[in-house]
Amino acid sequence: MSHLNSDHLRTFLAIQNAGSVTGGAERIGRSQSAASLQIRQLEEVVGQPLFRRHGRGVSLTLAGEKLRPVARQVVQSLDATLSELRGGGLKGKLRIGMSDDHGRSELAKIIASFATQHPDVELEVHCALGAGFSAALQSGALDLAVHEVPAPGPDDRVLREDKLVWMCSQDHDLSALAVLPVAVFDRDCWWRDCALSGLNDAQRQYQIAFTSESATGVRAAVQAGIAVGLLSAAEDMTGLRALPDIQASYPTYLVLQKASGANGPICDAMSEAIRTAFMT
Repeated sequence: MSHLNSDHLRTFLAIQNAGSVTGGAERIGRSQSAASLQIRQLEEVVGQPLFRRHGRGVSLTLAGEKLRPVARQVVQSLDATLSELRGGGLKGKLRIGMSDDHGRSELAKIIASFATQHPDVELEVHCALGAGFSAALQSGALDLAVHEVPAPGPDDRVLREDKLVWMCSQDHDLSALAVLPVAVFDRDCWWRDCALSGLNDAQRQYQIAFTSESATGVRAAVQAGIAVGLLSAAEDMTGLRALPDIQASYPTYLVLQKASGANGPICDAMSEAIRTAFMT
């Protein structure tokens, strides 16, 4: 009798999240051919295609959209059950930094899942912009960190790839102004530096009209028509459009970083929980 295989469902979720077979295979440590074979086997069981292939990668079909929440529930349930059957038994403390703007829903899933499976682990979570996370990891003030970087390091685990693009309000054309009002972060960070250096490179006159400690605040200012801003292309575009006269875009990566001295089962368990949450 045909049945759904949990390994196939993991591969399905990894490919869906990565947007390509190659990217999905890398996330679960399989070869591209092995991942492709598992998807073909899963599609044979389901009886219809789950992915639409195109030049940039893959996207879900209607059948794939229906399967996704079921696959997510099955994988998470199996992982939680395995941890419980193994006895968990983790005790100690973990200090983790998370980028507030890119981790709200994921953070909720991670904390809820981890706390349920490991009630004796004390979690110290720091939600912030992320500019100081790398230094905190080097000094030992943090064990793990999830934040945005312009380029991943050799030991970084990439959770999500994105790009930053110049945005303005749909209802307010600010591009015609001689001096462009700009919304940026209120402290030094690579995202702010990237925005201001990009304007200088484009020889565009500007003034900082709005500052915020979060990307959410910058986005709100842009949506309100107060200023233009450099924003994530993957976030909700409601009320926004690309700024017509500045076409530059910049890559950004959401990564998981670990302190050099942060090893052991607690760190490994949280790293896996983070990976799973961002994968699904």
